[in-house]
Amino acid sequence: MFDSLSARFTSTFSALRTRGKLSKSDIEATCLEIKQALLESDVAVEVVDDFIAGVSEKSIAALATLQSGSNQANAVFEIVNASLIEILGGSARRIRFAKNPPTVIMLAGLQGAGKTTLAGKLAKFYADQGNTPLLVASDLQRPNAVTQLQVVGESINVPVFAPEVGNGVGDPVKVAKAGVEFAKAKQYNMVIVDTAGRLGIDTELMEQAKNIRDAIAPDEILFVVDAMIGQDAVRTSQAFLHGVGFDGVVLTKLDGDSRGGAALSIAAITKRPIMFASTGEKLSDFDIFYPERMASRILGMGDVATLSEAAKKAFDGDTSAKLEAKFASGEDFTLEDFLDQLIAMSKLGSMSKILGMLPGSGAMKKQIENFDEGEIVRTKAIVQSMTPIERRDPKVLNGSRRARIALGSGRKVSEVNNLVDRFSTAQKMMRQVRNGGAPAGMAGMGLPAMAPKPAQTPAKKKSKSGNPAKRALEESQ
Repeated sequence: MFDSLSARFTSTFSALRTRGKLSKSDIEATCLEIKQALLESDVAVEVVDDFIAGVSEKSIAALATLQSGSNQANAVFEIVNASLIEILGGSARRIRFAKNPPTVIMLAGLQGAGKTTLAGKLAKFYADQGNTPLLVASDLQRPNAVTQLQVVGESINVPVFAPEVGNGVGDPVKVAKAGVEFAKAKQYNMVIVDTAGRLGIDTELMEQAKNIRDAIAPDEILFVVDAMIGQDAVRTSQAFLHGVGFDGVVLTKLDGDSRGGAALSIAAITKRPIMFASTGEKLSDFDIFYPERMASRILGMGDVATLSEAAKKAFDGDTSAKLEAKFASGEDFTLEDFLDQLIAMSKLGSMSKILGMLPGSGAMKKQIENFDEGEIVRTKAIVQSMTPIERRDPKVLNGSRRARIALGSGRKVSEVNNLVDRFSTAQKMMRQVRNGGAPAGMAGMGLPAMAPKPAQTPAKKKSKSGNPAKRALEESQ
């Protein structure tokens, strides 16, 4: 979402670092570029003005204490980073659990913001941590909203309290109150109440939301907002804050391609933290919102912390330990090990998203966008079409075996050959590393298509030709 803004920041600071010792006019020019970038990204004008005023004042003060140009540029960068973190909420805030369960969470927001799907994501997030959430279907207005929540709950194995069919029938306040009582009786430690929205803010919407709030006395009211609606996000959040009140914000569709200024505006204007972010269509594409990590991504420094956490979840600890022991003992990395890694990588999500978390990914935007996501799927199909013996010892792969593998995986024999050749090269490089050598390039185990081609077997030495041109050709070969 912040690709264009990140590119502008990267360009601005790259230019700033080349100017040597900075002057007041350099700071003013940089602040003007940053201001324009923020406004173009739909950040609210009042937020931009306060942000630029603070950055300008602190940066000019830093010039007096630092002499080196590079140090001054880095100081300005750190000031901008700290200011971004501040307007994004300062630090991550988690759900406050009730002293006496269940913890009641009420979701509010406009229709189309993704509340029902978000309810499922939130339930899955806490169920995976050992909690016992109950979903309550209090959106009785939108067609099939109750059915949708039931389908979502079933997919994540979380129960749904839905005594009414909805579609305009039933009292949402009674359902919400009964849902909380049911959770207490059945000893669920968390209740997530999905409420109705409207296409726009109106008296009926606010009145219903307030009545549900008063009936269930929620521990947390989360305002769910579509991060792609731009300036309207600020206006809507202010209306809900004054009309119903809320404790935190949840941003949905943060993986979209809009300018995303809402994320930089809501926390600053409402003085309420962004607590969670939905970053994809899958129910697992959801996490706590970390202001410092988002600021890092905006400034082109990537998000290594989130990537590391995702990798820990995807890669099984026992499998990793076995691979480390195998590597230490001198055993070869096999295609079976390679398949385990491919399966784990598939759990991480799209490679474009993973690569986008790496520092400097903004400079590789086109390459990341053009990355062929199907390469890993095709590679996995080839390896899965092999027998256990073939995966452990690729040397047995003769012509007929390779033809069978190609047929079983729906690929060409040349693709099977290509994978085996690249794997052999990667295997040799790993041996070099284990033996203390320095391989010429990376093995590219996760991305076979990006690995180096196998080296040519050196030919036997021949006598040198007396012709200088021919001798030079022989030596180059």
